[in-house]
Amino acid sequence: MGDVWVNGELLTEEDARISPFDHGLLTGDGVFETLLARGGVVFGARRHLERLARSAAILGLSVPPHGVLREAMGDVMKANGRTDARLRITVTGGPSPLGSDRGTAPPTVIVAAVEPTIWPPTTAVAVAPWPRNERGAVAGAKTISYAENVVALAWARERRAGEALFANIAGNLCEGTGSNVFVGIGDRLVTPPLSSGCLAGVVRGLLLEGGVAVEEDVPINALAAIEEAFLTSSTREVQPIDRIDGRPLTGTFAKADAAQDLLASHWKNSPDP
Repeated sequence: MGDVWVNGELLTEEDARISPFDHGLLTGDGVFETLLARGGVVFGARRHLERLARSAAILGLSVPPHGVLREAMGDVMKANGRTDARLRITVTGGPSPLGSDRGTAPPTVIVAAVEPTIWPPTTAVAVAPWPRNERGAVAGAKTISYAENVVALAWARERRAGEALFANIAGNLCEGTGSNVFVGIGDRLVTPPLSSGCLAGVVRGLLLEGGVAVEEDVPINALAAIEEAFLTSSTREVQPIDRIDGRPLTGTFAKADAAQDLLASHWKNSPDP
């Protein structure tokens, strides 16, 4: 995997170590961000770092200054000879007692870079049988407690789908395991509001600010009649959905194309919007 940045120091993967008592390992106490770099430019870094800080505040964690993390990302890409990369910043509760209580040690901070994910041009999705809790203590935070996502994505893969979608407890569409979702309803493009419990995705925010879509609750059973939809995330960008629960979607990709065009303009004119 190459060199990684751990607590301010560049280390080889073999030399990089965290404590077996790290609270992130023991309890999933931590937050993270995944970013995409092209040509050495990290897209939307400001938004990602601000969201990292918001997620950390929900958990009561502190994070290094933005400048430190920006420099760390650059150092990791340079050390690994990458200008195109999938970057991950992880901040955990640090070494702690065996239990829910967090210790007094400083957080563990890791920055890593690997090759970008190559996503297929379209994907199928399956609606998971387990709801998101939009009223939970960490709703909307990007935490490392991903077991629910791991189980749901494996469930979707068994059904030949590339992503699982969650409803929330209220019975409305929420998000995917690692994506936001947009659906075409008539002439409008709609995405669930943050009150649904979904993550405030970076690409999601750009599309809303660009006037491409609006926020609105979507009953999960409405997906049975949807004919155009797509997923967004910082690594997949805009990925049209071609099937929902095995049902082919017959709509065009016009709304997805418009969303991708807006995102492409940011890459060209303002990669750190």
